[in-house]
Amino acid sequence: MAAPPASPPAQAPLKQTPLRDIHAALGAKLVPFAGYEMPVQYPTGITAEHNAVREKAGLFDVSHMGEFMVRGPQAVDFVNYVATNDVAALAVGQAHYSTILNDRGTIEDDCLVYRSEDRVMMVVNASNTDKDFAHIEQHLGKFDATLENISEQIALLALQGPEAARILQQHTDVDLSAIKYYEFVLGSIAGIDRVYISRTGYTGEDGFELYFQNAHAEAMWKALTSSGEVTPAGLGCRDSLRLEMGMALYGNDLDDTVTPLEASLGWLVKMKKGDFVGRGALERQKAEGLKRKLVGFTTAERSFPRHGYPVFVNGRGSGEVKSGTLSPTLGVPIGTAYVPTEFAAEGSPIEIEIRGRRIPGVVQKMPFYKNGSRLQA
Repeated sequence: MAAPPASPPAQAPLKQTPLRDIHAALGAKLVPFAGYEMPVQYPTGITAEHNAVREKAGLFDVSHMGEFMVRGPQAVDFVNYVATNDVAALAVGQAHYSTILNDRGTIEDDCLVYRSEDRVMMVVNASNTDKDFAHIEQHLGKFDATLENISEQIALLALQGPEAARILQQHTDVDLSAIKYYEFVLGSIAGIDRVYISRTGYTGEDGFELYFQNAHAEAMWKALTSSGEVTPAGLGCRDSLRLEMGMALYGNDLDDTVTPLEASLGWLVKMKKGDFVGRGALERQKAEGLKRKLVGFTTAERSFPRHGYPVFVNGRGSGEVKSGTLSPTLGVPIGTAYVPTEFAAEGSPIEIEIRGRRIPGVVQKMPFYKNGSRLQA
């Protein structure tokens, strides 16, 4: 007798953030994302949530993100070695954006780095948490430091929008006006102590990202939304907001086949700081010259350039759309793609194949949206 067909591998159950039940009660559409059950939108809809963040304030549950805590005498040296930006240049209470590379110089992930007096926190993408931890842990033996994955302990809320500071100030004695962009303090919000209050975000608007213990997630959410001024916002508008600002998304614009130089993130690479993972590969690429570069584009037709649509430059295939949408704020199609370096200048013509037709497009300098409250600050 023939052997019975093998059963398909069991799918791991989706993880949940501590706010899952609140999202369900609010009528959110919950979808699988990075191994979690996450709200992609609420009944108000993606466009309304997007506009609320641009005009007033929206609140995102991004507790799925990964957090690593590095401690010890060489904590700064260790993170400096496994990431490209210069952690040693950060003052205590400052944060920065960075990339994590492999020996080929390609991007394992992008991350945020927070420098405290006695520790450094790295915040990574949820889909890469386990991979990132294993990747950087292999270099730990060279340094007098410890590395701990605290992702399962930490909730993360992002309050974003031009009214975010005014609204948050009602819930804290911390003088938020003293916290500059990419700075953070440890303080109390809504009676919850030891909150990382970080003036950062992924929307182009002013706002704060709040890191705290999971047990306080529901109380924090309810406090911040109690006045009715804050709109719950899901992953759908988070994506359209970040794309309007030209902010990269790992898995779309970035992956382990591209270097930060190709991804227009060369400003995150500090070659003068000394050795770091991937440095040699980037030096070689610089010497040889870039062959491709990530650019933004728009199209004249009111099309919807989706991830994966073919891109053509000078009549030849040039990969695919990496990120794309019809901008809710601007009302025009926007997207990103990798093109040959000689066609990466603003104004260069490209084509996007949409439903069998090649739609003319043009390379445009990012950000697409230039009036975010963060840019005006």
